[in-house]
Amino acid sequence: MTTDQDREGSVRVRLRRAAHDDARRPVRVLLLHGLAGSTAVWRQFTELAGGELELWEAELPWAAHGDTRWSHDPDPVPWVARALDAVPGRVDLLIAHSFAANAVLELLVSRPAGRPGAAVLVSPFHRSTPEEFEWDTAVHYLHGFQRILDEGLRVGSDGRIPVELREAMALRVRDRIGPYGWMRFFDAYLRSPFLDTTAIGLPTLVVGGEHDFAARPADARALAGALPDARLRVFERSGHFPMAEQPELFAEAVHGFLHSLTPASSASSHPTRPPSPVPELT
Repeated sequence: MTTDQDREGSVRVRLRRAAHDDARRPVRVLLLHGLAGSTAVWRQFTELAGGELELWEAELPWAAHGDTRWSHDPDPVPWVARALDAVPGRVDLLIAHSFAANAVLELLVSRPAGRPGAAVLVSPFHRSTPEEFEWDTAVHYLHGFQRILDEGLRVGSDGRIPVELREAMALRVRDRIGPYGWMRFFDAYLRSPFLDTTAIGLPTLVVGGEHDFAARPADARALAGALPDARLRVFERSGHFPMAEQPELFAEAVHGFLHSLTPASSASSHPTRPPSPVPELT
């Protein structure tokens, strides 16, 4: 099943997998990929996710082969809002990776109504103060952008693409995303210290990778510490793509998070407020 928002700037969402448990009310999940990514990044999670989950995925314009005109607008948040609105019924859990996680954070701050019941933010970019950004930070991410794209191709292909070909592919994707796409990413990162995270009353699981050279594990820890109702998982053997590098651990983390939000008697009901957050689950 595929749906589309019938207005300017539409976002296509499709049902990736129906719930296959005898759930009275399945948990509706929306999956959002990062910059220059694709819905394929969720393949392993789809195979491992609990049967009570109804999985939807959005084809966002910042995909590797998307329409690059999205980046001419300085605000990416409406794309996430349109994806949420395009899913039939209420989204119980929103799972977003990388750049999309930052757009979700901005949406949750600015949109008090029509929000999901809970969120999982994977490899988010976040710093606590503007002083943490220096000129070297911009240089690092400008010159390292191709490396991030190369890492996505390496993980997505399980290392089957020869290095020379993979580097050439990453370069083509970088050139397609272009300076406007990169600026949208870095703009979102620069805005992160100014987000009113106290306004995000949503139960949130923040997931990071200890070896993530793009979104540092310190970013995940800082964000989890700034949110009023957050839990943190940092996978020791993972980089920027925990859902693909440690798929079993990722699925277990999402499953455990969801079941901590629901009454023991009804795992398929809407998520409710969890008990007090723990500092970090390993």
